[in-house]
Amino acid sequence: MFRNREIKQLITILSLITTIGFVGAVVFFSWPVAFFVLGIAFLLMICALIFTKWRYRELEKLSGYLRQISSGDYTLDVRDNSEGELSILKSDIYKVTLTLAEHGVGLKEEKAKLTNAISDISHQLKTPLTSMRVMADLLRDKKLENEKRSEFTRNIQLQLKRMEWLVSSLLKLSKIDAGTIAFKKETIHVVDLIRRAIEPLAVPIDIKMQQLYIEGDEHAVFLGDFNWSVEALINILKNCVEHTNEGGNIRVTYSENALYTEISIRDTGNGIPKEDLPYIFKRFYKGRNASDDSVGIGLAMAYSIITSQDGDIKVTSEPGKGTLFQIKFFKQVI
Repeated sequence: MFRNREIKQLITILSLITTIGFVGAVVFFSWPVAFFVLGIAFLLMICALIFTKWRYRELEKLSGYLRQISSGDYTLDVRDNSEGELSILKSDIYKVTLTLAEHGVGLKEEKAKLTNAISDISHQLKTPLTSMRVMADLLRDKKLENEKRSEFTRNIQLQLKRMEWLVSSLLKLSKIDAGTIAFKKETIHVVDLIRRAIEPLAVPIDIKMQQLYIEGDEHAVFLGDFNWSVEALINILKNCVEHTNEGGNIRVTYSENALYTEISIRDTGNGIPKEDLPYIFKRFYKGRNASDDSVGIGLAMAYSIITSQDGDIKVTSEPGKGTLFQIKFFKQVI
């Protein structure tokens, strides 16, 4: 404590005041009065130094707390129920500690997500890369038949398209997770949204000779981002088309009420096993009925897009009878 400059200055000032008081008592009063004043001054000086030492001890504790926090130990509780500036400082330090702890937990979670994402991407890309490497080695053979050469070339092109779609989808998902996408708030007519989402699926539906039924309130609207909503709807419809047998039915209905706008998509496909239902919106999850080409990212993207626009999506299914996707865009989130 005595190494601090302000303490030395305090002692000097108190000593000067004591000396002036002692001399004044001798001159104007008497020696007994002077010694009495001197004793009182010494007592006050000792009390001041004891109090100052206590405050420095408390500050030293706070300094120790801060050193522990800087080392990553956020399990400290320095709250004080008493009043005073020192107690306020303790409470502020505690609040900062909680904030740092929350940020620390958040960073750990983000790091874990990044690690898992990299692992998933690596796993998803490993298979097509291995396949392409084998086919590329075979294409080097000058004696390879033209029919086989064309087949391998076509397969490489298909694998490249699949990898391009996977990388593009993962980038979109990463942007949504990071909150870097600013979803627009524009009036979307549901009938236009459904028509746009069906366009890229018209050929697969026609090849499988499936029947598509669309019905609902043509005036139904909701606030959202048209292009991203189309992306979500395409992924859901694509899932229905892939899991519905030839000649099956897909029915899209939509409506609007005072609380929300709803889009329902029902197919007559194989359905989803009960044990798979809680996980179908998880990234890279492949259920029992998933095809070999399935990556398990389309429904995850649809879920992220819809929920990021104040929406909700639920799925019910019965094996052998089909699946129902219910999408709701709420008017106002409380």
